[in-house]
Amino acid sequence: MGVILYNPAAQFSLRTHMNSRDLKTAIDKITQRGGLSNAGRAISYVTKNFFSKANGNRGSAPNVAVVIVDGWPTDKVEEASRLARESGINIFFITVEGATENEKQYVTEPNFSNKAVCRTNGFYSLNVQSWFSLRKTVQPLLKRVCDTDRLACSKTCWNSADIGFVIDGSSSVGTGNFRTVLQFVANISKEFEISETDTRVGAVQYTYEQRLEFGFDDYHTKSDILNAIKRVGYWSGGTSTGAAINYALEQLFKKSKPNKRKLMILITDGRSYDDVRIPAMVAHHKGVTTYAIGVAWAAQDELEVIATHPASDHSFFVDEFDNLYKFVPKVIQNICTEFNSQPRN
Repeated sequence: MGVILYNPAAQFSLRTHMNSRDLKTAIDKITQRGGLSNAGRAISYVTKNFFSKANGNRGSAPNVAVVIVDGWPTDKVEEASRLARESGINIFFITVEGATENEKQYVTEPNFSNKAVCRTNGFYSLNVQSWFSLRKTVQPLLKRVCDTDRLACSKTCWNSADIGFVIDGSSSVGTGNFRTVLQFVANISKEFEISETDTRVGAVQYTYEQRLEFGFDDYHTKSDILNAIKRVGYWSGGTSTGAAINYALEQLFKKSKPNKRKLMILITDGRSYDDVRIPAMVAHHKGVTTYAIGVAWAAQDELEVIATHPASDHSFFVDEFDNLYKFVPKVIQNICTEFNSQPRN
């Protein structure tokens, strides 16, 4: 546990005090500083500085920020809070002596509490009538913070990625097999929590040429994504996988959010007519984790070049299209194993 007094400065970080007695002593020594109620700036500070590994953040523990404001914030909280949510921080917002009807004209951002909290279901907001009654919120707040199953903003494998599918639509695939590939894409997509601030999905189809089927910003619900996948039409043509990787980096991943994991899942059934080595290196250099799924006539050596290191975790070969579905659990498992081995923020 740590404390920030805003306009934001950390009084002490998560790793400063390791027992309750020292913590209480440190809290008792905090002095009031005066100034404005810049809660937005404080939330930005929490996201950028407070919940860092260097300051004691543990990968296995949910991140919770309890923001206490007197009356109303003097700056805007919406954008800072969105970034906090996307970073896996669960914001609880306590408003003490909120604005009266006459005072509401002075509030910088109407409905600021709903814009700040993790979810707007009432679980994360507490309104306190007076500073004297603040102590009555301790037990209700503790119950909520400790109910880790309900901390919806904790970053997980399922809610923290931008996933770009790069789909081979060459002549050798055929219409029936192409539908099987799309079902594979749908089966992977439906495992994730999809929304504007959770996991986002995009898709590129390629032959000699490439086309963006849909981008990360086009659909924000699971049903919309699954319907968009169904609507993808089979193209037919050659196989230029290297050019497709470059195209996906430019058209899909350039619009990826900085705090999202970038995952490229490429599915092909043959050897590429162009070089894949340099595009794959560029993808890896840009922080895109690449999974290469080869079917039937795909070249194993090429799959290993495309895949992120170690290739054994990121490349898969399937002998025929009808067996693609068997690899869905393995791909998901590897994505999540890799995620769970990373720091939370």
